[in-house]
Amino acid sequence: MVAEKVLAPETHLKKTAAQQKSAEQIAAERKAHKAANQEKRQVILQRNTQYQKEYEAAERAVIDAKREAKVNGTFYVEGQPKLVFVVRIKGINHMAPKQRKVLQLMRLNQINNGVFVKVTKATTELLKLIEPYIAYGYPSYSTIRQLVYKRGFGKINKQRIALSDNQIVEEHLGKYGILSIDDLIHEIYTVGPHFKQANNFLWPFKLSNPNGGWGVPRKFKHFIQGGALGNREQFINKLVKSMN
Repeated sequence: MVAEKVLAPETHLKKTAAQQKSAEQIAAERKAHKAANQEKRQVILQRNTQYQKEYEAAERAVIDAKREAKVNGTFYVEGQPKLVFVVRIKGINHMAPKQRKVLQLMRLNQINNGVFVKVTKATTELLKLIEPYIAYGYPSYSTIRQLVYKRGFGKINKQRIALSDNQIVEEHLGKYGILSIDDLIHEIYTVGPHFKQANNFLWPFKLSNPNGGWGVPRKFKHFIQGGALGNREQFINKLVKSMN
């Protein structure tokens, strides 16, 4: 006696075919995603190499210009800095409403908050107005890199999110050609065309009190008078290092 062949229900066959198709589709998508990520990593690596060459060339140009000036018996004057890093170091006691408003505008709402500011005529005037409450100066590339990698957080849906992955940066700044954390650092350091968007994406840096204290007898005197306030030019890098 020949056993009858039991046919699977049509709905089961359709479901199995759909699952097979779905599995194949998922595998194809994974493969495409992996290829895209490899291509993206290659682009980021090439950009980082290019940035490094740019920074080295700029440093070399300054050194060569200084040497040439010395040989010719003249002086080399570097260009006006385009970027400052500002740290709030004083509270709200005896603060005028206008100064309070400027500190809010610059997102310096708490002591030891730090932000990058593009140097313009307008921002220079604002910095002068709030100088009794801040320390600021010209950050080096290494200082900016250290800040972003160690203390960097993005502002995403009004939330403070750690910059733990290039994907976070790309999702929110990719439309400006900023695909990675190093792209973000480059945009800030060079004060690029999308500096405003990149800087607004960064949450104000929350720094610590300086290691070993401020090292000055009167903190709330100007830096050139032996205090901590005001423009300390390149010496801001030493301060940030002690606070980072």
